[in-house]
Amino acid sequence: QVQLVESGGGSVQAGGSLRLACAASGRTFSTYAIGWFRQAPGKEREFVAAIRWRLLYTDSVKGRFTISRDNAKNTVYLQMNSLKPDDTAVYYCAARSTAGASMNVNDYDYWGQGTQVSVSS
Repeated sequence: QVQLVESGGGSVQAGGSLRLACAASGRTFSTYAIGWFRQAPGKEREFVAAIRWRLLYTDSVKGRFTISRDNAKNTVYLQMNSLKPDDTAVYYCAARSTAGASMNVNDYDYWGQGTQVSVSS
């Protein structure tokens, strides 16, 4: 089992940057795929990016967001540049055991509590 804690959210103006971090417990972190998802008010949770064996991004963040991981620190990062008001949401990280990156929210077994990102115009 793994526990996930997100950090790094906040409020920025359009065009600004934030770096989210997802810190995980456990000694088998490298065997998990980690995904970032987001949920805006009144909308369903949607895929943003994922990492393990490959990098996956939703089209709306390609070229602006970068996912990376540091297995020695049990942490996955989401660098978000050129932020837009449409990026405003609660961002969640999720872990998928012994499998590769996936865009499917139902493929993930463990979830963090989320961190708020607000982008003003």
